[in-house]
Amino acid sequence: MKFVAFERSKQGTGASRRLRITGRTPGIVYGGDQAPQLIEVDHNALWHALKNESFHSSVLDMEFNGQSSRVLLRDYQMHPFKQQVLHIDFQRVTAGTKLHAKIPLHFSGEENSPAVKTEGCLANHILNEIEVLCLPRDLPEFISVDLSGLTKGSTVHLQDIKLPKGVQAVTHGSNKNPVIVSTAVISAGEPEAAPAAAEAPAADAKAADKGAKK
Repeated sequence: MKFVAFERSKQGTGASRRLRITGRTPGIVYGGDQAPQLIEVDHNALWHALKNESFHSSVLDMEFNGQSSRVLLRDYQMHPFKQQVLHIDFQRVTAGTKLHAKIPLHFSGEENSPAVKTEGCLANHILNEIEVLCLPRDLPEFISVDLSGLTKGSTVHLQDIKLPKGVQAVTHGSNKNPVIVSTAVISAGEPEAAPAAAEAPAADAKAADKGAKK
């Protein structure tokens, strides 16, 4: 994806507030062998771009001062209640340097799996994205996960997922093989008694008592 950024000459809370009033979002580009660069981006264009999944997980082409460079979205801050992007951060991408990125998982086939189709289960998605390490040229927009083989009581772990060539999964902590998907049996439950039926005898008793008092 491609977007246009402009040079930002002023920084600080007041300057950023005035910039947002004009319909621009302040941001920064860092990394590589260059100093951090203050930028501003058209807010409406950015707002729509953030709704696109690939904007979050792809190497982006940033046009800046007539030149194009490759960057990766690293962070952004939203207003607590307004539909407004307050700030955005990008990292420069160097062709020969591996980068960390969170990649969304796209699930398919669960509706045709034995667990869902015939064994009365639901597929519970524990993780919807994973962190990977790879060169920029190998960075995938998403990773496909086939759930057509799910059976009752089965789980899909990280090591069960086939990663694209050149892509390595990154885990943190002691769990090196976390669960991605598990199955849960749908409980049939018991039908609830109708409240009206339960209250009918009490209502009849009150009516009888009222009649006796007359």
